Amino acid sequence: MKSAATIILFSAFILPMFWNAGEEQSGLALILQTPYEYGPAELSVKDIHHVTSPEAGMKENVRHFYLMGTSCTIQLYSMDSQSALKRIESLIRLLEDAEDELSTWKANSILSRLNKQPVGVPFEIDPSVYQLFETLLYWSEETNGAFDPTVGKLLNAYELRNRGEWPESKTLEIAKADKGMHFYDFDKTGYRITKTQDVVIDCGAFGKGEALDRLPKEDATNNRWLVNLGGQIIVNGSPPNNDGWQVIISHPQNRQEGFISINLRSGSLATSGGSERDVEVHKLRLGHIINPITGKPADFNGSVSVWHEQALVADILSTALYVMGPEKGLSWAESRNIAACFLIPDEGGVTVIFSRSFSNLFSLNRESFSREIFRK
Repeated sequence: MKSAATIILFSAFILPMFWNAGEEQSGLALILQTPYEYGPAELSVKDIHHVTSPEAGMKENVRHFYLMGTSCTIQLYSMDSQSALKRIESLIRLLEDAEDELSTWKANSILSRLNKQPVGVPFEIDPSVYQLFETLLYWSEETNGAFDPTVGKLLNAYELRNRGEWPESKTLEIAKADKGMHFYDFDKTGYRITKTQDVVIDCGAFGKGEALDRLPKEDATNNRWLVNLGGQIIVNGSPPNNDGWQVIISHPQNRQEGFISINLRSGSLATSGGSERDVEVHKLRLGHIINPITGKPADFNGSVSVWHEQALVADILSTALYVMGPEKGLSWAESRNIAACFLIPDEGGVTVIFSRSFSNLFSLNRESFSREIFRK
């Protein structure tokens, strides 16, 4: 078994890697085939457990719970278990506060109330939430609409919060028309937002990132912790006797299989993909990530992982790049020095391409892959 510093998101198997002999892309391209066994980390422990680390009695404290419609794990190292548990509870409260503000499942959240606000009537919000909306607007424009949080009506048209359904063309056109960040008027002097059309915002592509960003802002301690919120990870400090947290990105079509191992020293890593969250409706795959531009499910069926110092940006861009697809998405990421990695399923296995920023950040090259990740 690997050390306690290893975090395997969905765990179990790794595939050996071979270099793609095809045309070189702006990132690196590789082909992966044939499963080999790779030991998973022990991270599936109920509620809380404590493990003493070799580093001067440092203790590992782990808490598992459910939040924002997904599972969450907090792993924290401390000399004192009692103070560690208090710190974990404090982190959980911060995440719960974010859920109360942003979840569209909660009728009294800020976003739910904004969605119900009549067109033309100003909606006053807290300055920090107003700043969040400015960030959402910026990335919506920067990605040319590949990220657009006002897809609420499209999600409803496809019934993605239920079992899924293919909408009639008229229903789809109506939902597509009621979409776009440009239908919000922003008044910074009074921190007011006014809808000019009946758009519906959904936090699915940014809520986790915004929640995770609140943790290091409020944590003034020197605690070393990792939070895994539904597959998006943020870290603070490093675990004992390590310079980072070993995180394994899962197989794009089987989230129970580990695939690529990286050493996460700071910031946040977010992954967008289909796998079991997609559904089959009338014998057709209905993906859960909607392309805001076409109004249809995104064509890509692999996964995208993005690292950024800000969890919100990592969350937003993993969705945007998934919508763009590997070719356009990698080019976009390269032009902006974004650290991104695409896992692309094909008949020969999985093709892996990543931006230079991703490669440089995690020291990815042929030698590191064969030596550190793919081992019998």
